[in-house]
Amino acid sequence: MIEIIPAILPKDFHELEEKMSLVKGAVSFVQIDVMDKTFTQDATWPYRKPDDNFRAILAEERGMPFWEEMDFEADLMIKKPEEVVEDWIMAGAVRLIIHANSTENLDELIKNLSGRVEIILGLEIDTDISIIDKYIEQIQGVQCMGIAKIGFQGQPFDERVVEKVRLIRSKYPSLPISVDGGEDLEHGKLVMEAGATRLVCGSYIYNSQNVFQTIEKLKSL
Repeated sequence: MIEIIPAILPKDFHELEEKMSLVKGAVSFVQIDVMDKTFTQDATWPYRKPDDNFRAILAEERGMPFWEEMDFEADLMIKKPEEVVEDWIMAGAVRLIIHANSTENLDELIKNLSGRVEIILGLEIDTDISIIDKYIEQIQGVQCMGIAKIGFQGQPFDERVVEKVRLIRSKYPSLPISVDGGEDLEHGKLVMEAGATRLVCGSYIYNSQNVFQTIEKLKSL
């Protein structure tokens, strides 16, 4: 069964809590899209404006919302993610998505994170999959973006990702592969048949009339 991971692009802590509450009990993982306006055109919580909630989490004065019910992965859509990875590990991220083209220090960053957290290598739609070869012994999966422009939910699915997933699966039979962006039932089926093991969905889940039912439909692909 494919794993469904709701993606949350929170403008503030309240939205994060609200969207996590909507999927509590339906999934074991959510993805928090993390942007500080350096790698993308917008910023999300906690970099959109000063936030006492994130400071309290880092000080261990409180936990992430629903931390006892589900884990989370942080998709670090940030230039120089090495500057924030320690905060997100402290906040409780089980997985970190590091985009291959987001840092000039990818070797050092992956070496530093190895064994401390699951490392998922993020691949934009135009990123050559050959980069996986260099890190295959250190990463725990890849995330292929299913949209042309990252950082915005609701974009159309880019079908080039289907062949990308197929090529990765052919070369790495046991590597976990996430696809993030643009999926619905039709496109989810396409990437699953190509070899994806995880679907990261935001708008399709949260804009549906029945969140639980939509997640179950995606799981049954």
